[in-house]
Amino acid sequence: MQSHISPAQSPSDRTEPSAASAGPSVDSEITWLLHRAAQRMRGATGEQADKHGIQLRDYIVLSALDKTPNLTQVELGKALGLDRTTLMSQLDRLERAGLVVRRTDPHDRRIRIPEITKAGNVLRAQVASACASAEAAALNSFSQDQVQTFRRMLFDIIGDSEDRGSCL
Repeated sequence: MQSHISPAQSPSDRTEPSAASAGPSVDSEITWLLHRAAQRMRGATGEQADKHGIQLRDYIVLSALDKTPNLTQVELGKALGLDRTTLMSQLDRLERAGLVVRRTDPHDRRIRIPEITKAGNVLRAQVASACASAEAAALNSFSQDQVQTFRRMLFDIIGDSEDRGSCL
């Protein structure tokens, strides 16, 4: 991604993209800016996941299982905004790789509960560390206070509403 900022400039000194550029400007809609920022972060963190032999979506599923254990497959799909078919193919791949197991709910044999394995957790932690470094590099022109404020703002935007799926 081409940047319109030199290392010596602060984020508020960014120049507007050229007329031929499809990039956003400081005055662009917040949705457009969030989308482009998400693309950049997805690219940077996806590269780190790829280096560890998994897809970014695999890492996100592993992280969800680590942070919120004991979710049913249906609950996991809702939490991640993934439809049943997409989630099942993700879980199938992770299970074949030995990173996830699915156990039967003790109260209802029809319900499956995916769990991250020890190997899955080791890999998730390695990718998490690499992704944290990629995020830090992307945010290196901001102070720690600015990054924390940004995190709080994103958290407030997300809220506690249920995801309705992918943004695109």
